[in-house]
Amino acid sequence: MGYLIAIIILAICFDFINGFHDSANSIATVVSTKVLKPFVAVVWAAFFNFVAFFAAEYLLGFNIANTVQKVVESNMVTLPIIIAGLSAAIVWSLITWWKGIPSSSSHTLIGGLVGAAVCCNGFMAVHWSTVGIICLFIFIAPLIGFAAGNLITILLYWCCRHVKPHKMDVWSKRLQLVSSACLSTAHGLNDSQKEIGVIACALAAFGAQYGLDSLPHWLLPDTITHMGDSAHNFTGAPSWIPVACITAIALGTMSGGWKIIKTMGNKITKISPFQGFCSQAAGAITLFVTQNLGVPVSTTHVISGSIMGVGSVKRLSAVRWGVSKELITAWIITIPISAVIGACVYGIMAAF
Repeated sequence: MGYLIAIIILAICFDFINGFHDSANSIATVVSTKVLKPFVAVVWAAFFNFVAFFAAEYLLGFNIANTVQKVVESNMVTLPIIIAGLSAAIVWSLITWWKGIPSSSSHTLIGGLVGAAVCCNGFMAVHWSTVGIICLFIFIAPLIGFAAGNLITILLYWCCRHVKPHKMDVWSKRLQLVSSACLSTAHGLNDSQKEIGVIACALAAFGAQYGLDSLPHWLLPDTITHMGDSAHNFTGAPSWIPVACITAIALGTMSGGWKIIKTMGNKITKISPFQGFCSQAAGAITLFVTQNLGVPVSTTHVISGSIMGVGSVKRLSAVRWGVSKELITAWIITIPISAVIGACVYGIMAAF
């Protein structure tokens, strides 16, 4: 039972870290364009992070949570593997936050779980087709964001070609509030569900090993009986699981992530209110699409791609490709490094 409680605590802590690590994704442009002051922006984002719970519960389902449960083969999942994976994710997320690197919390968790599972049971312990799809979207998600940002910007430029620049800026600032709210909701949907899936996986593993009778009543979710069914069956889980995870992300968002905001806000390309709206709208659309597909993607990757797409409309040289290359490098190394950390943590646990 101690391991299970530790997993729940670690998952909620990771959600909090995820919130302040990724808060920059949903508010960087709205802050850099001075539509909202930083404190107001994080409160705004935190509120819509929490709105994501109702969107998942009553409209969209918990598709991503279902996918995360499949990363490690269900018959090889153990509580120490999950603890090691979460620990690795927390360590790498804190390192990248400290260095101001907008890396992916999603891929950090996946990498940690893969490394721990391989260290425990070998390569057969990992559901590689699921991991492969997630890895493929490291490249597909920012490309979708890039294309969406580019197309939305071109379309709106054409629609507003007769509008005076000042009037366009005024309307863009108002619309940025809407696009930021949508992006924050999508962020909450995408990022909180990973930890919901991890907790559900831990409950299933505990139940399989010790029997459901060994669980207290407040930890007896329908998730166990519906393991592997449609993602919509996941709504049978105790309500405190998604509520706690999304609340932790919202609180983490309110604590801010100012180092990453500087990178995301203006280092990739200089953002105007109009471009801020376009990039946020493109990011939100991309995240809602991937949520529907059940693929856990990086909010960081998506919004970075959309910012690049918007900036490239003016001219390709408007994007600071040197910074972009650094971001892409960070994206590529996240899963391998997290896997190594996860394997090391599991090895240390096994030794004791």
